[in-house]
Amino acid sequence: MSASNLLANYCTEHHEDHAQNVDKYLHHFQLSDKTLMDLSIRFRREMDKGLCRDTNPTAAVKMLPTFVRSTPDGTEQGEFLALDLGGTNFRVLLVKVMADGKQAVEMEDQIYAIPEHLMRGCGSEAVLVSWTKAFKSNGVEGKDVVNLLRKSIKKRGDFDVDILAVINDTVGTMMTCGYDDHHCEIGLIVGTGTNACYMEQMRNLELLDGDEGRMCVNIEWGAFGDDGALEDLRTDIDREIDAGSLNPGKQLFEKMISGLYMGELVRLILVRMTKEQLLFQGKTTAELLTTGSFNTSYIYAIENDKDEEGLASAEKVLRGLGLDPLVEDCVSTQRVCQIVSTRAAHLCAATLVAVLRQIRDNKAAEKLRTTIGVDGSVYKNHPEFSRRLHKMVRRLVPDCDVRFLQSQCGSGKGAAMVTAVAYRLAAQHAERQRILDTLRLGREQLLEVKKRMSEEMVRGLSKQTHEQASVKMLPTFVRATPDGTEHGDFLALDLGGSSFRVLLVRVRSGKRHNVDMHHKIYTIPQETMQGTGEEGILLKWTKGFKASGCEGQDVIMLLKDAVRRRKEFNLSFVAVVNDTVGTMMTCSYEDPKCEVGLIVGTGTNACYMEEMQNIELVEGDDGCMCVNMEWGAFGDNGELDDFCTQFDRIVDDSSNYPGKQRYVPSFSPSEIPGAVWKQQGHWAGCQGRLTLYEKMISGMYLGEIVRNVLLDFTAKGLLFRGKLSERLKTRGIFETKFLSQIESDRLAMRQIRSILQHLGLTSSTCDDSVLVKEVCSVVSRRAAQLCGAGLAAVVDKIRQNRNLNQLSITVGVDGTLYKTHPHFSSIMQETLQDLAPQCQVTFHKSEDGSGKGAALITAVACRMESDGQH
Repeated sequence: MSASNLLANYCTEHHEDHAQNVDKYLHHFQLSDKTLMDLSIRFRREMDKGLCRDTNPTAAVKMLPTFVRSTPDGTEQGEFLALDLGGTNFRVLLVKVMADGKQAVEMEDQIYAIPEHLMRGCGSEAVLVSWTKAFKSNGVEGKDVVNLLRKSIKKRGDFDVDILAVINDTVGTMMTCGYDDHHCEIGLIVGTGTNACYMEQMRNLELLDGDEGRMCVNIEWGAFGDDGALEDLRTDIDREIDAGSLNPGKQLFEKMISGLYMGELVRLILVRMTKEQLLFQGKTTAELLTTGSFNTSYIYAIENDKDEEGLASAEKVLRGLGLDPLVEDCVSTQRVCQIVSTRAAHLCAATLVAVLRQIRDNKAAEKLRTTIGVDGSVYKNHPEFSRRLHKMVRRLVPDCDVRFLQSQCGSGKGAAMVTAVAYRLAAQHAERQRILDTLRLGREQLLEVKKRMSEEMVRGLSKQTHEQASVKMLPTFVRATPDGTEHGDFLALDLGGSSFRVLLVRVRSGKRHNVDMHHKIYTIPQETMQGTGEEGILLKWTKGFKASGCEGQDVIMLLKDAVRRRKEFNLSFVAVVNDTVGTMMTCSYEDPKCEVGLIVGTGTNACYMEEMQNIELVEGDDGCMCVNMEWGAFGDNGELDDFCTQFDRIVDDSSNYPGKQRYVPSFSPSEIPGAVWKQQGHWAGCQGRLTLYEKMISGMYLGEIVRNVLLDFTAKGLLFRGKLSERLKTRGIFETKFLSQIESDRLAMRQIRSILQHLGLTSSTCDDSVLVKEVCSVVSRRAAQLCGAGLAAVVDKIRQNRNLNQLSITVGVDGTLYKTHPHFSSIMQETLQDLAPQCQVTFHKSEDGSGKGAALITAVACRMESDGQH
């Protein structure tokens, strides 16, 4: 081996020996992964304290809301004025944000000196002055500075300001980087000071009202440890730094990281080591003992990537402090710098990891993909700080895909971006609300719906106007509701798409009258479903059945004939009922005041007990009869045209029965499908077709209305960043059950987002989820209000029929929309109470209205026949 190589090896080993000595001396500065992870958990707890309303006042980490509700989405555009205030001057920036074709930002700036009298004047004299940095304007602290700025601008009279934002550099950094990378939702500053911000879920921000969407939180993490949470990690050097600072006991975490203190930490370590004869032959100098003499920028030079240049810089710095260093002194000084800056990077990484885990948990994501926007002199200028920070973050959270993006012109450009985003959000919000307002109904409009429904009910009952009426008001020939004396065994059949359920229903009378049911399900052979009416045994022509020879026929007779051909048993009565009448009868058995039936499910309909004298289609004036309203057709004569939106028309045009007058032709009284008390049988109700009112209310169409609103929003760039998914273009893909799930109070935004991802909207944001929820809410609210208005017309008619000042009545109700939607029932009931204040209405949920209702109709018929009633 050559002499030069031996010398090189000797020097390397010699250097390592000195570095190891420094490591031993500063072992408290070197933190293990376990310690850092523990620190991260501690910081997460501190974040929770700051977010909680009860613990925020005493929390060290304040978690301040910034009222920045969104990051840039690339569609921002316009010209914005930004001001960046320094110690004795301020920079005015004209920022042009362009989005046509490709997004771009152009900036021009000019620097102005600030007169002393403005810096130290009163708030009312200041023009665009903030209370930060070196300003001491009185009358500003504790005031709404945004309003002060607006007043100052207005006082000048030079120009108008639409939106004005006052931000710190951390938020500015996140917004600047968020414009270039839409995954950016964290801002980090490591410079003279240190801080971070991130987009937090509103539901976690207890300091503010509202739980939907996100808001940027300014963590103010420099104060971490001010309550003693870092005492086990702080060294004697940290305590000495703090004691000599302008704010002892405050900003303790910042004093362990930031550039303002990093050089001073190194200086104090060098002084201690010198006094302990470990450096400079134990000789200090006045310069070394002077506070602030070791600038943080010296660390950048000493930790140069090229070791020799770093040692040369160390020698130069030390000689500048009046010292006469040996090579080993330079090596040790370099190692001290490395240990101090590495600790800073690792401490910063530990707290960042807590923020990343918070965001990941908010999104319930197995693997988080996010970007951190970073600025600050330490991060930018230190040759190794960023690498050490990145490496430790990724080591502590391997389940997060984290990218770091360095900010350019964070303060000025960031302020412009905050304003641009606010401007974009305001414009988009106004446009969205303009569109949604077409789906919102005021009280006067709902009263008009009630009035028109009442008019159509009268027209449907009249023999002269029945054929032209949209609400057909079909007699069901059900003349009474149960009174509790019914008894007997009844057979009921409930037909589905490819099966039917046979129910044996036992009705017991007496004080403890009740109904027991037993059922069995049978599969219907295809040849029976597609055969002739004569082969069908107890078949109805709806729900996918195509048995020929049935439509337009007296199905009661077909059923009786089919049973007779079997020769297995006799039927005294046969009732074919729809679910609305069945629901009323089922609930009436349990609540005698129930005289109205309501279905709000896949379709919607209502029935009620009408005075015979008002039913001109049937002879006789005594007593009552249940009328099957078939109110889904309300609006077919144009009654709802002025309430219809473009979305209703799209849904109507693409339906199976587009256009008006979709209802089956009317019938003479003796032919009305829906039941005839003749030949010992009756037919309670008929199967209607989905029509206009129904399309604005029922579960079959609400999801489709929502889908079309979302398509319109997206096409206008108001949602999903203007990007459609192919799945969302598919008719019927947005199921009505999604509305119930999305509007559930227990459903977090991340779960809504998972529904959107199921619809192919994989890049949807939390803001998108909030907007989708709002659309669902508006559409379902309108449906509930329209239903309530229709029901108000029904109960008010019953009240007027009986010449009552106040009516107490029960509505039997069934249907998946009513039962499963979290708010439909309450909104409908509120609307009803508001529009029919003289009616006290109770709602009774039906269970098994079809089968049980059919049995009870027959039971009532048996009771009435035995009593000699007709």
